[in-house]
Amino acid sequence: MVASGWNERTDQEMAVAEQADVVVLGMGPGGEDLAGKLAEEGVRVVGIDAELLGGECPYWGCIPSKMVLRAASSLAEARRVSMLAGRATVHPDWVPVARRIREATDDWDDAAAVERFEGKGGRFLRGFGRLDGPGRVVVGEHEIEASRGVVIATGSEPVIPPLPGLNEVPYWTNRQVLSAPELPASLIVLGGGAIGVEMAQGLVRFGVKVTVVEGSDRILAYEEPEVGEALAAVLAAEGVSIHTSKRAVGVAGDDDEVRLELADGTVLSAERLLVAVGRKPRIRGLGLSSYGIDEGVSPLPLDENLRLAPGLWALGDVTGQGAFTHLSMHHAKIVLGDLLGRPHPLAPVRALPRVTFTDPEVGSVGLSEAGAKKAGHRVLVGTTQISSSARGFIHGPGNEGLVKLIADADRNVLLGAVVMSPAGGEVLSMLTLAVHAEVPIGTLRDMVYAYPTFHRAIEAALAELGG
Repeated sequence: MVASGWNERTDQEMAVAEQADVVVLGMGPGGEDLAGKLAEEGVRVVGIDAELLGGECPYWGCIPSKMVLRAASSLAEARRVSMLAGRATVHPDWVPVARRIREATDDWDDAAAVERFEGKGGRFLRGFGRLDGPGRVVVGEHEIEASRGVVIATGSEPVIPPLPGLNEVPYWTNRQVLSAPELPASLIVLGGGAIGVEMAQGLVRFGVKVTVVEGSDRILAYEEPEVGEALAAVLAAEGVSIHTSKRAVGVAGDDDEVRLELADGTVLSAERLLVAVGRKPRIRGLGLSSYGIDEGVSPLPLDENLRLAPGLWALGDVTGQGAFTHLSMHHAKIVLGDLLGRPHPLAPVRALPRVTFTDPEVGSVGLSEAGAKKAGHRVLVGTTQISSSARGFIHGPGNEGLVKLIADADRNVLLGAVVMSPAGGEVLSMLTLAVHAEVPIGTLRDMVYAYPTFHRAIEAALAELGG
């Protein structure tokens, strides 16, 4: 479909630059949302992506991974029946999971997404786009001049460590594990961050023998130390073998077995290796130098409107501010408002929430205790265990976790918080509001907390703050 306002061009006319108002390089969640809303406003917008319109989240990230975890949680709950309600026999089967993922992704086909975008009046080009000077973008044989500007929304990509032998074995990233039609008997997960621990717990519940290797002294090293320790105990109890403070130095193997060598001489083997050591902004080859911007800089030097230069914006993972779909969507609001000259929120975000969807879930917002102290705050900390709350006691099996609050002792507001709990990401919502709106601690203490709920544990943590 060609949107109204676009001119059909002959091959001879291809040398003439196509005229547009805005070009969006990268059509992941934030780019798609921005481009679609601009098109609905009558702005001539071209969206460009070399891969699927919609990006990582719906095809290889958020949506399929949570389908895996939802299925794995149902298996875990069935196994808890004997501790709560009787007897149950569990027979894990990956086939329904793989089928649901294929259905959710349209078998990794974005035709419906492209049709939806073009139906709003946008134009979509498949290919790798690069900047070729202010307001000018090249994608294949197409040249586009954007009178109002260009938005970079190219997302992020897995970090692939320079391990000797890695490129000689058939390793997995999140894409391969989430599109696998069947599971291996055993798996080594290199990296104990969110993707690594989610997949480790999800697959061990399906009967896969899982080993996690993490170079830091704990898994989820960016979270509070108590969280990493508590989650490691949960995973170990489910059968996950965890090696922390271990550095991988080499990989060998073939289609049937992968061997990972550690610095202490230990050699681990499994049928498959999942590389999940992190993600990095997808910047290389974008042509930022044509705007006088160093492509090696990270994070990108953005102002409060997410502008890199006059007529050039960036949003989402590529900014280096956080690899979260919800952040890219928020960024889209900022850029949309700036482009259209309307009131809009500004960057950076003070209360940026994140959730790791393990069981129990881990939700965090704002500063950590260490981060708050490093920033020069006089810190108060309040902690309580979920299992000691009435709801935690009622919940029983699977009630591991805690609430930890980090407060500014001088201003009497929360700087950050972490919740490890069943439905921890949902419990986090009121703490995100408290950090975002700088709700006084006294106001939080005066609230009535419904009984018996998981969020009532926040009241107990507030009592432990002191001050």
